[in-house]
Parts: sequence; C-alpha cells; structure tokens
Amino acid sequence: MLTDTETKLLGILMMVIMLGMGASLTFKDFRIAFKKPQGILVGLLCQYGIMPFLGYALALVLGLPPALAIGLILMGCMPGGTTSNIFTYFSKGVLALSIMMTICSTLVAVAMVPILLEFYSNLSGAPTEYKVPAGNVAQVLVVLIVPTLIGLFLRKWNPNVGATIELVGGALGIFVILFLLVTWVPRNHQLLATTPWPVYAAAIGIGLVGMALGYALSLLLKQDPRRSRTIALETGIQNGPLGVLIVVLTFKDDLQQQVLLIPVLYSLFIVLTSTAVTLWFRGITTREDLARDRAKVITGAAAA
Repeated sequence: MLTDTETKLLGILMMVIMLGMGASLTFKDFRIAFKKPQGILVGLLCQYGIMPFLGYALALVLGLPPALAIGLILMGCMPGGTTSNIFTYFSKGVLALSIMMTICSTLVAVAMVPILLEFYSNLSGAPTEYKVPAGNVAQVLVVLIVPTLIGLFLRKWNPNVGATIELVGGALGIFVILFLLVTWVPRNHQLLATTPWPVYAAAIGIGLVGMALGYALSLLLKQDPRRSRTIALETGIQNGPLGVLIVVLTFKDDLQQQVLLIPVLYSLFIVLTSTAVTLWFRGITTREDLARDRAKVITGAAAA
C-alpha cells in the first residue's frame, strides 16, 4: 500500500514534524501550563478517555473485521497531531492551549498508548496476529520524543532558529497528509471504489464524533466556549502520520494493507472535515467578538 521510499520518507518527515513541535515551546510555556492545568487536563481526558473508547465502539457498532478494527482502535489511541495547531489558529481558538495539549498528549502517549491499545485490542477480541505489540508502539514514541526535546532546546538556544523550525514542522504536518493523498489515492483508486461504506463511516466518524464529544465534555467541565472549541479540534485531530508509521513498521504484505486502510483514510478525510469545522468555529468566534465589542460600545456610551 505504501512503497519503501514512501515509508522511509514518512519516517524522516515525522522526525522533522516532531522537531518543529518541540521548537514551538519554551520552558516558560510549561511553567504557565502547570500553574493553570485545567484546560490541559480536560484535553488529556478527551484525548485518552473519549477517543480510544470511540474507536472501539465504532468498530463494534459498524461490525468491522479484525484488521480494520485494529486500525481504527489504533487511530483512537494516537496522540494529537500538529495539524490541530494550524486549524486552531485559523479557527481563532486558543493557540497556546492547542500547542500545549499536543505536546502533553505526545509525552503522555509513551505510557498511555501501549496500555490503551492493548486493552481495547483485547476487548475487541482481535486475534494475536492483528495486534500491535505494545513494545513496538513505545519504541516508536520514545524515538519521536528525542527530536521534540531537541526542538525545545533549540528554541531556548536561539528563538529565531526555533521559530523557523516550528514553521517548517507545522507545514510538513499538512504536507505529509497531502503527500499521502497525491501518491496513494491514484494507485489505490480501485480499492477506494470497492471499499464498503462502514469503513468510510469509521474513518470519517471518529474525527467528527470525537470533536463533538470533546466539545460537549469541555463545556460540561466548565471550560469557556473558545477553549472548548480548541479542545474539540485537538480531540478529533489525531496524529494520522504517526498511526500510519506504526502500522508500516509493525505489519507486512497483505496484513499491512488491511490494517493501514483506516489510518490512511482518516489522514485524508480529517483535512476536509477539520477545514469545515474550522470555518464554522471561526464564524462563531467572530460573532462572539463582534457582540463583545458592541456591548463595550453600548456600556461606554451609557457611562458617558
């Protein structure tokens, strides 16, 4: 499904993306986050509470076979992707919260992803040959943490260099998905044409339903609407390229193609669905800002 060249390039691009994510942060960001951690904690609850269960539940409800179910559960267990930061920016969300959620979910992923993946894989009754070994996932995540830390120290050493790397890393997050779209779709058009609707429902639904549930839970836990919209995007936008990379490093031949289908489809469709949600959120935020400005003008006029 992916050529050897594409697999190697994907690995390199993931390293650069993680380097850029690390370069987006400073040690001051961590200090501020730990002083007011409510938003990040709510985000982590959405990321590792809602999404893995949603992946399992959708696989069960849609009656997916083991290979597709594992691919969907894997995507549900992934940490947030860097592309969520870009969509948050354009939606007029709380960018600082989005970035901190992405980095924190990635750091926590080293422990949480293997545990959750093992739990929901067993719960789904997947045969042993379809399971992703927890050790494989942990090793990939630990390797990817290294460039993240390097990016963090580069930002501290030289802010200009750090800002450049951050920009490149964020752009590559979009590029990886577009790269998959341009190279993978033409070669697999026949597969896409014969793929049954439950597979598309799973690949598209996990992102959209994840955003909706993340938004609802955030409001329930007393996050303001703007932060709730930010958490919603961060919840639904998983690290698709990371999921693809784990699959291609774990499975071979026909089994790899089966498990890889939903992570690839998710990575393709999440750009489209996130764009639509981002435009909707941006409109809501713009109307809120205008209403706030009008209220200030009325209050000022009354006081005068």
